[in-house]
Amino acid sequence: MQIGPYQLKNQLIVAPMAGVTDQPFRNLCLRYGAALAVSEMLSSNPEVWDTDKSRQRMTHAGENGIRSVQIAGADPDMMAHAAVVNVQQGAQIIDINMGCPAKKVNKKLAGSALLQQPEQVKAILQAVVAAVDVPVTLKIRTGWAPEHRNGIQIAQIAEDCGIASLAVHGRTRQCMYKGEAEYDTIAAIKQNVSIPVVANGDICTPEKARFVLDHTGADAVMIGRGAQGRPWVFREIQHYLETGNKLAPIEVDEKRRVMLEHLKDLYALYGEYKGLRIARKHVGWYLDQEAQRPLRAEFNRLETVEEQCSMLERYFDELVKN
Repeated sequence: MQIGPYQLKNQLIVAPMAGVTDQPFRNLCLRYGAALAVSEMLSSNPEVWDTDKSRQRMTHAGENGIRSVQIAGADPDMMAHAAVVNVQQGAQIIDINMGCPAKKVNKKLAGSALLQQPEQVKAILQAVVAAVDVPVTLKIRTGWAPEHRNGIQIAQIAEDCGIASLAVHGRTRQCMYKGEAEYDTIAAIKQNVSIPVVANGDICTPEKARFVLDHTGADAVMIGRGAQGRPWVFREIQHYLETGNKLAPIEVDEKRRVMLEHLKDLYALYGEYKGLRIARKHVGWYLDQEAQRPLRAEFNRLETVEEQCSMLERYFDELVKN
């Protein structure tokens, strides 16, 4: 799949997820085979850029792979300015968020709320594409409600405005993350535009990735929640797509190494106080089995980096013994 001058090595992309796809997580997913990892959503409002959270999201030092930065907002001029600033900071692709269903985003008429306003969509896309000389991509949902699936219309606007590729989550804004994603609309979108289309939603296994690619005809799949606590899912999917065979489950020693490296990268990026709190979330995803609930509860009570790392070392030592 080609995005502007960038030829992706395969069909696997990491979905942007606020509070999840920070640099440590993106680098892990890239290491395990993802071709592209899109950053966390960044507001186009410059008044909020002077915060630790925004500064970390706008910094690309130590970034692996192609640097794709997602921006969100409803004002064409502010979105264009945000795109320019992020390109100056090192972004190689600008991704526009018109898929987020969160109330705090939608009440500002941003995210998937924009799908109700095709003319505003057009104005934003035209402004951003004209403002930067890097590829601009777009992420949408299939519409704003099941009875208002206008994804084809939005996709055609995107193509006309010069959008380089389009990612589509197989739910409407009203659906949030409930129920199951549907892929018929994504298939219809693919049939109605010539730009690359990326399918997103409920892709958690190699078999599901194969099914979605075949069903939609999409150029790639975008994986979000399916990679939480399982960054190696990209390796598993790529192997299955290439061979039709499933890889053996990840070895205990490798999982230990991945988790501890991930935590250390979080501490380095955020500092101890914030880093160990963010680590709790990721460890909760890594250890998501019902039998591991007491372990997660104990981990969440730990207050130092040393305690967190020591507890995980002991946990894996016990696994190896048994």
